[in-house]
Amino acid sequence: MAPLSLPLPRSGRPRLMRIVLLSKNTRLYSTRRLVEAAGGAGHEMMVVDPLECTLVLGGEGPDVIWRGSPLRDVDVVLPRIGTNITEYGVAVVAQFGMMGIPVVNDASAIMRSRDKLRCLQLLARKGIDIPKTVVARSPKEIAKAIDLVDGTPVILKLLQGTQGVGVMIAESRQAVESVLDTLWGLGQNILIQQFVAESKGRDIRALVLGDRVVAAMERRARMGEFRSNIHRGGYGEIVKLDARYTRAAVEATRVVGLQIAGVDMLVGKDGPKVMEINSSPGFEGLERATGRDVARMLVDFTADFARPVVRPYRAVARR
Repeated sequence: MAPLSLPLPRSGRPRLMRIVLLSKNTRLYSTRRLVEAAGGAGHEMMVVDPLECTLVLGGEGPDVIWRGSPLRDVDVVLPRIGTNITEYGVAVVAQFGMMGIPVVNDASAIMRSRDKLRCLQLLARKGIDIPKTVVARSPKEIAKAIDLVDGTPVILKLLQGTQGVGVMIAESRQAVESVLDTLWGLGQNILIQQFVAESKGRDIRALVLGDRVVAAMERRARMGEFRSNIHRGGYGEIVKLDARYTRAAVEATRVVGLQIAGVDMLVGKDGPKVMEINSSPGFEGLERATGRDVARMLVDFTADFARPVVRPYRAVARR
């Protein structure tokens, strides 16, 4: 969708933006930092809880009603949709898109990133290296599935999950069968994934804005834990990525269709293996590890995303 026409003032300085930040929790670190960064850049940022939005269709056209008034005078929307409100949150994002308002990560891209299986299918189709992955639903196929991912231990993942929740390690075939039997009984579909031993409890988180990586850290799991997520007690330190990791992160983001993404990659013996793509990446650990103002980078990117390329103003001499 083409951005709205937002001309530059005659001074050539970019105009300030009215930004809607879709976030359910104003107390989150990322939400607070984004509001601070927007204010520091002179933009107006409204934090809007998607669940407080009413969507109106028909009549004079689509509208988003928030606290009794339509949200129309908006330059750009930055979605930070939690996994627990994905369905309605994405509907709100789509509604803004229907209204012609630029949305940094559109609804379709968010949904592709949230569905782990669909995301991995897209990446594999484009030749991006991922851990070997199998999805099965029959107990008769478990032994074959384990063989296809190079044997135990294996990683088991819920199709929906974030921050390491719903990710398990199974050390034996019996453990795999027990976990799958339980989760299948609850109606869950599970990814059976290769355990990349050489990663040794570490992975790479790269923040992609548009077509470049702007910050990256190596995350390490705490003692006794295989998940390196910061929310699971892991820690991060700044890392300079080589070209293979940068290309993988940018290409993975492009394939899914996101503009802003946190790309998680395992450190494999043959290079990066893309594990997951997050459309609303947390960045507290990234700011701490790199010392960079990630919030300001996100705000600047969001403002630029809504701004068309406009030639600098030139005074025209009168004849």
